Amino acid sequence: MLYVKAPAKINLTLDVLHKRPDNYHEIEMIMTTVDLSDRIGLMGTAKGIHIQSADRFVPSDSRNLAYQAAQLIKDTFNIKTGVIISLDKKIPVAAGLAGGSSDAAATLKGLNKLWQLNLSLDELAELGAKIGSDVSFCVYGGTALAKGRGEIIQELPTPPNCWVILAKPTLGVSTADVYGAFDVQTAQHPNTEEMIQALNDGDYEAMCANLGNALESVTLKLYPEVEQIKEQMKKFGADAVLMSGSGPTVFGLVHQEARIPRIYNGLRGFCSEVYAVRLIGERELLA
Repeated sequence: MLYVKAPAKINLTLDVLHKRPDNYHEIEMIMTTVDLSDRIGLMGTAKGIHIQSADRFVPSDSRNLAYQAAQLIKDTFNIKTGVIISLDKKIPVAAGLAGGSSDAAATLKGLNKLWQLNLSLDELAELGAKIGSDVSFCVYGGTALAKGRGEIIQELPTPPNCWVILAKPTLGVSTADVYGAFDVQTAQHPNTEEMIQALNDGDYEAMCANLGNALESVTLKLYPEVEQIKEQMKKFGADAVLMSGSGPTVFGLVHQEARIPRIYNGLRGFCSEVYAVRLIGERELLA
């Protein structure tokens, strides 16, 4: 079996600019990978696409983005054989951390190797854009500015080294509902250029100061539990706190390792899914 790592991402910024004629939203966001990863196992079989996962929340049919990635590869390159996809889930499901998108990206990279297609990362990212808005970024990994629907990727410098505390409440957030309630006129838009400058300068304080997510106020209004976690994370000593994606996961950046136990243990008091991880922030090589 061939194994591929599928890391989670967080949004350092997320801005929604306007609604497009195709009914998607024009977005501009800076994402970076963190050291919390699913493990994807791929094994050839005679026919079909078979998803295996111990997580009962993971669909085993065409709703699964890894399944869609395999189907896309099979259809595009007329692959007659099948594949068994084993998903060892560590990234929370429906959390705003691109777990499903990262699984799809890892599947594309793994099948590229398993079926000896010799596609470049750029070609794989182009395929990924057909599956979902975060898949292209997840193919590359590292740190990047994503525009359009998320398919236009510009590599950025690795962020300053720090810890990331992730906390996911036990609720699901409907991305459609969040975007449906979003008002581009009244939203607080992050300063994307200032965040890019902070990354170029390797300036941790400036990175913290320019975290921003235009969807956050909408999700906090719809789901007050998310705001509670955000306030508690600040109270326990995180340097900067933001919701990732459309939520519900909240992350905090922490420079001093000594602060981690207090923040982690404090959040565990009322939130079961809490993780202390490092930023990866660098692109990984082709699987």
